[in-house]
Formats: sequence, C-alpha cells, structure tokens
Amino acid sequence: MKIASWNVNSLNVRLPHLQQWLADFAPDVAALQETKLEDARFPDDALAAAGYRSVFAGQKTYNGVAILSRESARDVQIGIPGFDDGQQRVIAATVGDVRIVNLYVVNGQDVGTDKYAYKLRWLEAVHGWLIKELLAHPRLVVLGDFNIAPDDRDVHDPAVWNDEHILTSTAERTALQKLCTLGLHDAYRLHHDGAGEFSWWDYRQAAFRRNLGLRIDLTLVSDALRPHCVAAGIDREPRTWDRPSDHAPAWVELAG
Repeated sequence: MKIASWNVNSLNVRLPHLQQWLADFAPDVAALQETKLEDARFPDDALAAAGYRSVFAGQKTYNGVAILSRESARDVQIGIPGFDDGQQRVIAATVGDVRIVNLYVVNGQDVGTDKYAYKLRWLEAVHGWLIKELLAHPRLVVLGDFNIAPDDRDVHDPAVWNDEHILTSTAERTALQKLCTLGLHDAYRLHHDGAGEFSWWDYRQAAFRRNLGLRIDLTLVSDALRPHCVAAGIDREPRTWDRPSDHAPAWVELAG
C-alpha cells in the first residue's frame, strides 16, 4: 500500500496537478491539506473519474483536509474529539486495515505569539487523541503538513532555523517528539539518514532552485507498521510544474 501526503495549497488552483500526479504516482491513499474549498465545491466527481473516493472537511479560503483512496474509507472522524476548533485541520479514516490520520498542523506565526500558543495546545490535544487512536487502531499512519522540521538535517540552514525560530523551536520539536514517543516512527528516517532533502520551499528567492527548503511534511508509522515500512520518500516532481504548490508530496510504502 502506497500512502502519500500533499499540501496542495488550494485544490481549486492545483486540481490539474493533482489529477496528473494521481495518474503518474498512483498512490493507494492520498491525504491532502490546504484544500481551501468549502465542501460543496470539493471536486468529488473529478477525483472519482480518476479512480479515487474522497472524504473531506473544508472551509472557504483557509485550511481544509481530505483523504482520497482507491478503496472506500470508513469510520471517518473530522476534527480532534473534545477540542473546540472551528478550523478544518484534521480528518481520519480507515482504509483497508490501516487507520489514516491526516493533520494540517497549525503554523504558529512566530514564537511567543497567541498563534504559537494555540499551536502547542493543538498539538497537545492531538497527542491525547492519538493515545486512544493507537489503542483502537494499532496499524496507524499519521501524516500531513506538520509545520515542524524534526531536526537540523531537515532544514537548509540550521543557523537560521534554530531553536528560537517558528517551525524549528524547541517547544515545537519537543511536541513532535512527544507524539513519536507514543510509538510512531518517521518513515522517511527509517530509510534515509542524510540531510538536504526537503518537502517545502518558499516561493521567494528562487528557493526551490537553490534547494533552500525544509522537511515539514511527514509520514509517521506505528510500531505495528514499522516492520512493513519498505520505502519512504519525497516526490519533488510536482514542485517543478507550472504554478506549483510550495510543498511536494511525502510518501510511505507498506508491504503486508
């Protein structure tokens, strides 16, 4: 089973890219973030024509998440249970015998701001929820745009992206590590030790051409799935296309 995550940064703009990528890459499951569409405008029919069924939770202009799958998803959960939040950032569903949790983690704006405090509260709520999800669904994949680079290998310049910077601050990285201590593993790091492969590049300063990026799009696999994680990576190809998303898809492949 090939499972991917992609922040499309507006499905209205990027639908042709998504259709091409689904045809070329052919994932079994694709988790999308920043669809930026109200549910009534979600292109369900177009994606069904491409061979994918969709579950989604959207809002106008901002946020929005979806799970596309060749096999119908079931037991859909929208939002973090018990966490009062009007932003559509979370959707979970079961596909086959694998539970998929798709997160569009809060950006946080700047260290010390109200939005940064909200990000940390949000991550704490996710932690409490995932404890229950793992008990109910040992075969679990948590993926999405985490808006956190796990360590210095995942940034182009650690001197700039340091412990006082948003996306790399100590508190954010600690919150991510806390999620992993539940028994979740960064699939990319199970197969790659090196630095310099990223999933996000700013549109400014020719960042993609110069590879000035961050790896903030992650696929985390549970203890039960770790032995079945046979490959993981980042597909840079869509970032080369005309009018691309600023993110590239991250993916993991499971066998058995």
